[in-house]
Amino acid sequence: MKKGGEIIVGLDIGTTKICAVVGELSEEGIEVLGMGSHPSEGLRKGVVVNIETTVASIKKAVEEAELMSGVEITSVNTGIAGGHVKGFNSHGVVAVKGSEVTARDKERVVDNARAVAIPTDREVIHILPQQYILDGRGGITDPVGMSGLRLEADVHLVTGAVASVHNLIKCCNTAGLDVGDIVLQSLASAEAVLTPEERDLGVILVDFGGGTTDLALFSGQAIKHTGGVALGGNNLTTDLAMGLRTPVAAAERLKRNYGCCLSSLAGRDEAILVEGVGGRPPQKVSRAIVAEILEARVEEILVLAHQEIAENYPGQALAGGVVVTGGSSLIEGMEEMAEQIFNMPARLGYPHGTGGLSDVVDSPMYATAVGLLLYGAHNREEEKFRIRDQKIFNRITKRMRKWFKEVI
Repeated sequence: MKKGGEIIVGLDIGTTKICAVVGELSEEGIEVLGMGSHPSEGLRKGVVVNIETTVASIKKAVEEAELMSGVEITSVNTGIAGGHVKGFNSHGVVAVKGSEVTARDKERVVDNARAVAIPTDREVIHILPQQYILDGRGGITDPVGMSGLRLEADVHLVTGAVASVHNLIKCCNTAGLDVGDIVLQSLASAEAVLTPEERDLGVILVDFGGGTTDLALFSGQAIKHTGGVALGGNNLTTDLAMGLRTPVAAAERLKRNYGCCLSSLAGRDEAILVEGVGGRPPQKVSRAIVAEILEARVEEILVLAHQEIAENYPGQALAGGVVVTGGSSLIEGMEEMAEQIFNMPARLGYPHGTGGLSDVVDSPMYATAVGLLLYGAHNREEEKFRIRDQKIFNRITKRMRKWFKEVI
């Protein structure tokens, strides 16, 4: 390991687990130094409902990551999800000052596209340019230096509830961590599992998490849509617990070890011992019964995801197909089910783009955490979202320190 490399940490605060991945930025790219994971307590459907228990889970995951990496963690990039997160497209137009487009013109047109009415209880998390249009010529990724008179921009804005965003940051601050950036979880997962070719041809990312199933649609290298379904892997577990009359913890183990979401792939002669409730004796159940229970819920979730994409982008040619990632995507038959519902090729999304101990995070369940690491590396020079910067005292103190350094 090279000395003095910049340390970046991705902290995935999910509904079922909290995962911290530590990476070092080197000339070769990002090298994974360590990872820590702990069951999540205190979140429901991606939203913090108990700060104290969430903080405790964060601390345990971070401590484990520190032990493996040998690095003290003080700042993290964290993800956000949940039904309160909304994405929509906007358009901006400005007149070019001078004969060539400058960086300032580029900033002005994005600011113009951002100038939409947003309720006071919401705040902008991401401003994602899709394309620039110069004098009617579209498909431009960077207009700086080009000649023209009228500059337009299509952008995708992602907003979230102020309370939910601040509660998430408060949990990190209480755990002794600064928040370097907040990233939409589906965007983070896309960084880790999608290829440039898929983004260019058009691809749907389905991040099948514990509390929610997040969606992102890319085409022509640009983000076109973000959304989600307020259902996830926890619903599968609950269905098994109710249908088989077994404790939730036993249902979770059953899902992980024997889960299948296509009954045609599960043999009826394969018997599984299912734990009883309240001291009742265990019972033998065919694996096909387990598959039938899971199939109904997975089909519902993927149909809802497909409907959302179809409503927002009807008739879109997406040659990149569907990429399913997240912990719940590991259930047998998920690829086949996604192909049936979306009527296009599907694959499981495994994290890539890292070196070092990349084998310890080589699973779809770590896609968001690895994506947060990569997102932080690719965007580290941009202005970050820091909750502590919102306090005017700290802002003034920073400016005074900078002024004194310049004077001295």
